[in-house]
Amino acid sequence: MPTEFNNPAALLEAVGKSLGHSDWLEIDQERINQFADATGDHQWIHVDPEKAAAGPYGKTIAHGYLTLSLANLFLPQIMQVNNTSMGVNYGCEKVRFPAAVPVGSRIRGSGEVVSAQEVKGGVQVVVRMTIEIEGSERPACVIDTISRFFA
Repeated sequence: MPTEFNNPAALLEAVGKSLGHSDWLEIDQERINQFADATGDHQWIHVDPEKAAAGPYGKTIAHGYLTLSLANLFLPQIMQVNNTSMGVNYGCEKVRFPAAVPVGSRIRGSGEVVSAQEVKGGVQVVVRMTIEIEGSERPACVIDTISRFFA
């Protein structure tokens, strides 16, 4: 269940607030292949299970940018801003990929409000999202997402 904010202005008081965790998502080969098709990145480490079995991870791994793109899936699962006319992804900062995501892994996102400031007609909020891999000490991705919510 997402952390709810009554309106964009409520984000201004949320700096430092933990937003909890999203649902777990299993990363299967079909998702990896679809991402490869969408981006044109068909490197063997992602799409060739036979060759990848002899590679450094023992199986295929998700693209780093696939993992990053899932922040867009996880963010609404951890936070909801009510009474808005519109919310937009404004950008991201400080993206890192500390660990690879092997096929068959389960990942989820968690977040914390890092900053919030008024912008014309709304509020800009930075949420530091950590995408963790079940059973791994290191996260798959850490990203500062920037969103704008308009009243």
